[in-house]
Amino acid sequence: MTKRRSRGDGGLHWDEKRQRWIATASLGYAPDGKRITKRASGKTKTEAKAKLKEILRDHEDGLSSTGNGGTVADAVRDWLAYGLNGRDPATVENRTILANAHVIPALGARKLRELSADDVDRWLAAKSKEVSTRTLRDLRSILKRAIDRAQARDKVKRNVVMLCEVPKGKDGRPSKSLTLDQAEALLRAAESTSLYAYIVLSLLIGARTEELRALTWSHVDLDGKPAADPPVPPSVMLWRSVRASGDTKTRKSRRTLAMPERCVEALRRHRERQAVAREKAGAGWQDQDLVFCTRYGTALDAGNVRRAFRTVAQKAGLAADEWVPREMRHSFVSLLSDSGVPLENISRLVGHRNTTVTETVYRKQLRPVLLEGAEAMDRIFPRASDGA
Repeated sequence: MTKRRSRGDGGLHWDEKRQRWIATASLGYAPDGKRITKRASGKTKTEAKAKLKEILRDHEDGLSSTGNGGTVADAVRDWLAYGLNGRDPATVENRTILANAHVIPALGARKLRELSADDVDRWLAAKSKEVSTRTLRDLRSILKRAIDRAQARDKVKRNVVMLCEVPKGKDGRPSKSLTLDQAEALLRAAESTSLYAYIVLSLLIGARTEELRALTWSHVDLDGKPAADPPVPPSVMLWRSVRASGDTKTRKSRRTLAMPERCVEALRRHRERQAVAREKAGAGWQDQDLVFCTRYGTALDAGNVRRAFRTVAQKAGLAADEWVPREMRHSFVSLLSDSGVPLENISRLVGHRNTTVTETVYRKQLRPVLLEGAEAMDRIFPRASDGA
């Protein structure tokens, strides 16, 4: 005689029509008072019994009693839809592209509860032959965060991605910097273009491209206070960026820098050029107080700057497709270092987070102006009239 199962152990019965064993578990009641019942089936009684035990075990562990947790693709898409609120649009776009190109095609069909650390290790190892280490970190982060969200909603017991390390990926494109001769050639090639002041500031104060695109005239002091004691030189306040929040890359990136004379001259010329463009645009001009903008006063995007920069680079005799605007910042660091400026000072000037002494800048307060970069750049890049 078949032994009767105890209360709470669920039930097993043979379904003649389906020719399968059916496991049934009662998991309490829903808020509307209806009984929650979950079923599973197997070709053999043993298989159905194992599934029944899994249902009961998941229920005891507090996992969701509805569905089976879904697939990895479900979890990733759910995270893309709801887990990136408030993030920079560029970040959302980047994570969406990476998820759709690398995560979902490789792991998407896998049941979330069946995903193992071995699956993730094999996936990362395969991807390490295709992408850089930085991209591998982003891919692991996407999967980890997606499963974190699913785990918080009782769709999976644990996050197996936590058990997996990021392998070394393909070597990325090495960063490079302009030599002094190349930098001078770039400045000469840019002199008659609308990007001249942008290139001068990138090379001579080391500002990030996202900082320059957000720079406003209210944050530029072209005159300084020469009569003050001590004198205050012309300066630029790098307090904003084009990120969604408007903040700089890190809090420590906010800095006020003295400007070399060549920067001041370039910005004066740029302001005159912009006044002509404003008059020409007439009612179509949108005054956003931006230093670097389109012919209608609106913000430049990264593509605008990159295309214009490569045109100048080609005119300067450089391989245009091998250079990008951010490498002017690398060049700033390299040229200062070659000139003998201590690394600690360079770190402060470029606003790196690992600086030992960081200037914290607040509006409407007396602000320190970092002089080392301007003084060194005046030696490296004398005024055009001085070099004649």
